[in-house]
Amino acid sequence: MSAPGYATAAVPATGTQYQLVRDTPTGRAEAKIAALAGALRSYSVDGTEYVETYADSSLPPSACGILLAPWPNRVAGGQWTLDGRTQQLDITEPSLGNASHGLLRNTGYTPAGTPTAGSLTLQAEIFPQHGYPFHLVHAATYSLDDDGGLRVRQHLTNVGGARAPFALGSHPFLRIGSVPVEDLTLTVPGRTRLTVDEQLIPTGQESVSGAGDFRGGRRIGDLLLNTAYTDLEPEDGEYRHRLQAPDGSGVMLWSTPEFGYVHVFVTEAFPGRTRAVALEPMTAPANALNSGEGLRWLEPDQSFAAEWGIRPEPAP
Repeated sequence: MSAPGYATAAVPATGTQYQLVRDTPTGRAEAKIAALAGALRSYSVDGTEYVETYADSSLPPSACGILLAPWPNRVAGGQWTLDGRTQQLDITEPSLGNASHGLLRNTGYTPAGTPTAGSLTLQAEIFPQHGYPFHLVHAATYSLDDDGGLRVRQHLTNVGGARAPFALGSHPFLRIGSVPVEDLTLTVPGRTRLTVDEQLIPTGQESVSGAGDFRGGRRIGDLLLNTAYTDLEPEDGEYRHRLQAPDGSGVMLWSTPEFGYVHVFVTEAFPGRTRAVALEPMTAPANALNSGEGLRWLEPDQSFAAEWGIRPEPAP
């Protein structure tokens, strides 16, 4: 394909690749989005990569870059109750026995409207099914700002006839070029963290303290983490989570207030990396279909939208 917004390479495992490009005062900004799960495949400014990527022959490792709807994270045992009746979702995390990351992880998104060089809207349909008898359309508009930042607007519409519960999220892995992740400093403005059980299902909340407090920044080093934070402290009306390199340069994941939770996942299992860091904006925590925490409901014909993005930060 040669139309604006389309990559011309052979189709990889994640389907059609959509390329965004914009020349900015800080250099050329580029992003690539895959059809599968609407996943963010790459994002760079002036040649510096700010998200993790993977081979064209691979599916997104550790859910790298995928969009999460109509719930992020986990539903315990894949079960929840609707109007007194137990709903059973497919178990998509067999190791822990949970339903994980919504219903669009294996769905191809398609363009809505005509892509441009610097903006693209993809959408996918959530059909009524066992465990989730609702009909929704999830869309995401990826765009490159004047300063080279990447902006993502997630939009959910109830096209069915029944009131539907939902939460939204995304799963970007951030980096700063070739700087070893172990040398990066992680800052998360969360005053509260969620405690979990063996299935990684929330059991409660606790105030951050000691090694679990990232408000002042902490070098990643040998850290491994799989924890959600909330009670986030806003900055200029946004929630801002950061990675910073030793030279002071950095990358920020920002979100609008609808994303009142951020899941921090630091893993040693990402292919080709000794450490990788996912900062996952979420409108509700894991198991929200059961706990109700952060859960929202859409009436028929009603829509919901929220934004997040990634913004490079130059060294002082």
